[in-house]
Amino acid sequence: WAKFLLICWVCEVDRQNRAGYSALMLAALTSVGREEDMAVVQRLFHMGNVNAKASQTGQTALMLAISHGRQDMVAALLACGADVNAQDADGATALMCASEYGRLDTVRLLLAQPGCDPALLDNEGTSALAIALEAEQDEVAALLHAHLSAGQPDSPTAVPGEGECSDHREDPQPQ
Repeated sequence: WAKFLLICWVCEVDRQNRAGYSALMLAALTSVGREEDMAVVQRLFHMGNVNAKASQTGQTALMLAISHGRQDMVAALLACGADVNAQDADGATALMCASEYGRLDTVRLLLAQPGCDPALLDNEGTSALAIALEAEQDEVAALLHAHLSAGQPDSPTAVPGEGECSDHREDPQPQ
């Protein structure tokens, strides 16, 4: 499936469909089992803007991968320069999304990223910690509380090195 996306949209990997999602964003939702499939997805991430926002919701590929439980895609996007602090139309960040869904390993991975700001607030003034507490994600809430109290990551978690993207795209495209 990833090869199909790459072949069909190779010239315009950031072009969004009517729903506001690009090939890169859709690839972040896939489940790949073979190394060669992941290599194709990483190539797609390398070719496009990993920080582009969906035109209707403002979500990034990182947020989509988190909400669909695609930890391998989260790691690949981070390796390609995905902005952990990007905010969607509601002001939510990837960390807020991971906190709401109780994705403890993802929260650890995000907190280990340089510059990750767990104190950011969404448009309603809610933090990732408050979201975790409201969603009764106690382990995530405890991790966030410890991180905020210490002012440093709980435990550094390296992004897998295999197939890392070397150029980091940092200029999000407003939609």
